[in-house]
Amino acid sequence: MFKKMFSLATVFSFLLLVSACSDGAEPAAAKVVPPAASAAQTQAQPTDAGDKGERFIRIAQPVRTSNPDKIEVVEVFWYGCSHCFHFDPMLEAWNKQLPADVDFHRSPAMWNDLMVVHAKAYYAALTLGVLDKVHEPIFNAINVDRNMLKDADALAKLFTEHAGIDADTFRKTFDSFGVNSQVKQADARARSYGIAGTPELIINGKYRVTGRSAGGRAEMLEVAEELIAKERAAK
Repeated sequence: MFKKMFSLATVFSFLLLVSACSDGAEPAAAKVVPPAASAAQTQAQPTDAGDKGERFIRIAQPVRTSNPDKIEVVEVFWYGCSHCFHFDPMLEAWNKQLPADVDFHRSPAMWNDLMVVHAKAYYAALTLGVLDKVHEPIFNAINVDRNMLKDADALAKLFTEHAGIDADTFRKTFDSFGVNSQVKQADARARSYGIAGTPELIINGKYRVTGRSAGGRAEMLEVAEELIAKERAAK
């Protein structure tokens, strides 16, 4: 009986991982629209097949960037997404070579409670200044060890082990007004982008680049570079 329950729990965790992320390798049914999105947002949401043969999707209403003096690149991601997990090392290497006029940062996607927990972990790490120490361990815990890090207690252990943050400090930061505000802003941002899955790259608030539109994860970075050059020329 115990073995059967354990097996069901393992299967459920795996299904949760694959159902909420897609870089184009999964069927369209695997794409998830945030449940709180309005009917108008859902109907207006573009596909990720690319516009008119192009390898990107134009965002109907461009989203304001955080720094208008730079070309912004945002990765919309989820720690529980296997596609994001495999894309991350490639993205990190690419990010280190970006020129000074490009501003790169991440923005967590969330359309269920577990994704909100992971988004809070991301912003707690940023607030505590330890993202570089826990970013990869969070990915590995979920995607390699199948530890879903489903609550503050599980995350507190990880932050203590990899960043030396004591549990009380982590929990206060995790539940802080600042972190919750950033989570809400990220959720609103993702809705404005009209994301259809993860990972996605948003270029200067104007274009979405997905695995399907670009033709693969490596190709996503190629298309991003083309769009960065396009935005640079427009300035």
